[in-house]
Amino acid sequence: MSVRYHIISLASVFLALAVGIVVGSTSVSQQLLSMVAGDRHSLTEQVRQLNTQRAELEARERSANAFDAVVGPAVVRGQLEQRRVILLLAPDADPVDRDAVRQLITQAGGTVTGELALTEAVIDPSKAEAVRDLTTRLLPAGAQLPTTADAGGLVGGLLGSTLLLRAPDGQPQASADQAGAALAGLMQAGFVHAGPHPAPAQLAVVLTGGGLTASFSAERAATLARLCTELRRYASGAVLAGRSGAEGPAGAVGVIRADTVASTALSTVDGLQTPVGRVAVVLALREQADGRAGRYGSASNAQAPIPGASVG
Repeated sequence: MSVRYHIISLASVFLALAVGIVVGSTSVSQQLLSMVAGDRHSLTEQVRQLNTQRAELEARERSANAFDAVVGPAVVRGQLEQRRVILLLAPDADPVDRDAVRQLITQAGGTVTGELALTEAVIDPSKAEAVRDLTTRLLPAGAQLPTTADAGGLVGGLLGSTLLLRAPDGQPQASADQAGAALAGLMQAGFVHAGPHPAPAQLAVVLTGGGLTASFSAERAATLARLCTELRRYASGAVLAGRSGAEGPAGAVGVIRADTVASTALSTVDGLQTPVGRVAVVLALREQADGRAGRYGSASNAQAPIPGASVG
């Protein structure tokens, strides 16, 4: 065979390969275009559905806001007449919930005597020994802490003896100087934040978030629950309220509801982010002042949406 024959043969092979590549890439391109077109149609449909869902959620939010602005104040009006209430905020509490509950308490005729924000340190298991030591040193003369080594219970006892009026005579459980010193000690240790010194109150509301997060574990929730349980012993009434999720095992509301003894003394509310949940807080406070307790919200372990309403 001549060299010319080999050259022609090789050229034919390369030409065939080139034609194959072109034909193959054209087929693949058509397939890719078909897939992209299908994906685009699917994504367009998903966007349309999401926009529809968003519009529905916005409509529900507007309805909820209308309830909050009109129906809520009408429902709670007069329920807390001449009642004094102190607000305590867990580390994961939402300021929006605080403002809404505070406004409803005022619209119910109550007076918010102050606000206290608990820091992450006060419910941090690694800080339990420091909490125990400090609460013992800050205890006002004549007051008694609970017979427990639990940090949550000890803080609840200290706060109860300094921030709440004694039931049933309505007298302070500590002098103003003693209460001020205890609060200042907790603030200096980084366990609480407070604005102007709160005046003693008859009732207490503790607000929390929605349960387990990166910084809010089940153990912390249990510590907060024990704090609230002990706080209730010093008050004419107390309510623990949290956002949806707080009623689970990793939320303080759920911890209380799982304890039959605690849940017969302390009222709990889930769904705090909703207008109905916030109204339930105020009505539960009134119920507590009348010597009753309950579990309210939309969760399966709630007994009714609000006090006085039946499930279903």
